[in-house]
Amino acid sequence: MAQNKSFNGRDMGIDLGTANTLVYVRGRGIVLNEPSVVAVNTVDGSVLSVGSAAKETMGRTPTNIVAVRPLRDGVIADFEIAERMLRYFIKKVMGSRRLGRPRVVVCVPSGITGVERRAVMEAATQAGARQVHLVEEPIAAAIGAGLPVSEPTGCMVVDIGGGTTEVAVVSLGGIVTARSVRTAGDAMDVAISSYVKKQYALAIGERTAEEIKVSIGSASPTGPLSVPRVSEAVRRPERNVEVFIPGQSEDNEDTQALLPPDRCAIRGRDQATGLPRVLELTSDEVRHALAEPVDSIVAAVRATLDETPPELAGDIMDRGIVLTGGGALLRGLDVRLGRELNIPVLVADDPLDCVAIGTGRCVEDFASLRTAMDARPRRPDAVRV
Repeated sequence: MAQNKSFNGRDMGIDLGTANTLVYVRGRGIVLNEPSVVAVNTVDGSVLSVGSAAKETMGRTPTNIVAVRPLRDGVIADFEIAERMLRYFIKKVMGSRRLGRPRVVVCVPSGITGVERRAVMEAATQAGARQVHLVEEPIAAAIGAGLPVSEPTGCMVVDIGGGTTEVAVVSLGGIVTARSVRTAGDAMDVAISSYVKKQYALAIGERTAEEIKVSIGSASPTGPLSVPRVSEAVRRPERNVEVFIPGQSEDNEDTQALLPPDRCAIRGRDQATGLPRVLELTSDEVRHALAEPVDSIVAAVRATLDETPPELAGDIMDRGIVLTGGGALLRGLDVRLGRELNIPVLVADDPLDCVAIGTGRCVEDFASLRTAMDARPRRPDAVRV
């Protein structure tokens, strides 16, 4: 009995995200949270670093080294690199204990195709899993947010990740209607980078664009005060982005954490001269740059509500819409959605880890949540845009 318990303790849930990969081990909780990035030597194909160490090299590598993100739009784009990354993470979590291969539950986007499903399962199997089960991200996010997914009542979850935004209505342990759009955190970074390039002829990197979004990005003019959380990037910004908060002294971090930043200074390459240049951006400019991806997310939520059965729509009016994922922390997004849809919008208590927590609960309570796993591509309403 003790041996069986020890074996089951190695079972794990993996939130294989476009931006970050989180691993939940049965009985231990979330034990790994690292970027989904791999640094590869193009000469011999060897892997130099994985995760946080690889992300540090993005945009700063010589010609023979590239930092690869093996997942794009929520699915595997580079099978070999994804398999190596998974193997590294599983080995890092298990350590020297190689008594058995773990059972693994992996999150996938809703409406994923059969080919994409097989790619995920094959990559996890090659990485060392003895059994692979798939759970759709909206289901995992709803479970992680504490929604009553097994009851005959409608719950709506909007999971805004790095590559995709998953919008779904869940009832009785399954997805009633869902929509997956390829507009999420990465698209917001691209929008900021394109805006700066078009308006100021300044080229900035992917990391700098992300830092701008975290520091002063918002979806509504009243946004900075709507989500009572402040990212570490605001209090301790990276060197490429310097945040200014009017009227506050630099040494008063606690006070700064409670107030919205107003502008930031960024560094990039001037496209006219080719020389480094410093540019100051305001929060209004960044909000304007983010208008298109935010509009796409609002449209996806509206379209999903339009396909929802009337009885479940009434439940959603009572319970509200729950936002999860890193994109849920965009200031003012809850305010914007609530104003556009006239429905209460809530941010999950731990939006960044909601999917991983939900996946972990599938591992912990495998028997009762088995019906929520291994769902096949189902109806035309599981739209992938």
